[in-house]
Amino acid sequence: MINGLGPAQYVLILQGLKWTLLLSAIAFGGGVVGGGMVALCRASEFRWLRIAATCFIEVFRGTPLLMQLFMTYYGLALLNFPLDPWIAVAIGFTLNASAFLGEIWRGSIQAIPRTQAEAARALGLHYWPMMVTVVLPQAVRLSIPPTVGFLVQLIKGTSLAAIIGFTELARTGQLLSNITYQPLLVYSVIGAVYFVVCWPVSWLGKRMEGRLAAG
Repeated sequence: MINGLGPAQYVLILQGLKWTLLLSAIAFGGGVVGGGMVALCRASEFRWLRIAATCFIEVFRGTPLLMQLFMTYYGLALLNFPLDPWIAVAIGFTLNASAFLGEIWRGSIQAIPRTQAEAARALGLHYWPMMVTVVLPQAVRLSIPPTVGFLVQLIKGTSLAAIIGFTELARTGQLLSNITYQPLLVYSVIGAVYFVVCWPVSWLGKRMEGRLAAG
């Protein structure tokens, strides 16, 4: 039993924070790429692409993230594709982020008035040049606040990775609580660390939203 939190325990907390931030960065980066493709498929002229993107979004938005992590880790292992916990959670969070960001950006694309697209076609622009030069620049501007908001949820959601043995910030807190027998102290520190990380991102999102609304 350890009484209180000493330097060694705070080092462990910082290591857990490192893995939380790294997982968040990988999931968000992969989600940006995947979400962009999903959003473009969702807004495509081809019906089969819209159907495939809609099914993908509905599956990942309509099921718990915890279940998705279980399926990625344990489900693939049952199919003789065992994955390291780190790879499994990275894939699970990336797919989940792709679905949510894809829907956020799909809404931003469809929020652009149809007259913009009609004017672009009148100027002779085909679908992809129109999307790249007319629609997407405006949609990106609209999507920034909800995208930042999702990033905050993603950082906090990485705590679910502990369920399959990935030692991030929340899992580190659980281990330290078991060692020190002081859960209130340990989880207060863990909560404070999450707050220090997430609050500036939330503040930035609100500030950007205010600026865009004023614009």
